Amino acid sequence: MKQKDIFLANLNPSKGSEQQGIRPVVIISGNAMNDNLEVCIACPLSSVIKGYAGCVYLKKDDQNNLNNDSEVICFQIRIISNDRLISRMGEISDFQLNEIKKKLFEVLTF
Repeated sequence: MKQKDIFLANLNPSKGSEQQGIRPVVIISGNAMNDNLEVCIACPLSSVIKGYAGCVYLKKDDQNNLNNDSEVICFQIRIISNDRLISRMGEISDFQLNEIKKKLFEVLTF
């Protein structure tokens, strides 16, 4: 698994308003972490487009292999065990990764 990869992941069990279920996530942790630890940092995706300020829009394409246009929910960032990752779906672009980083900066600042 590498930074920018989209994986189908099992986020159950969850609590409260956490994203749950089997859904795509984008890996945002750096590759040194991904190569050496049994956890990664990921943001869940949702095909329900709400347009919240802390989200990044992804149009489905041949690179990400999403079934639907989706949003990366940056304010739902979480550390997950690699055991939660089911299968690699695709990846996001460098531009989209930078957009996620900007949204994370905003979430952590305001």
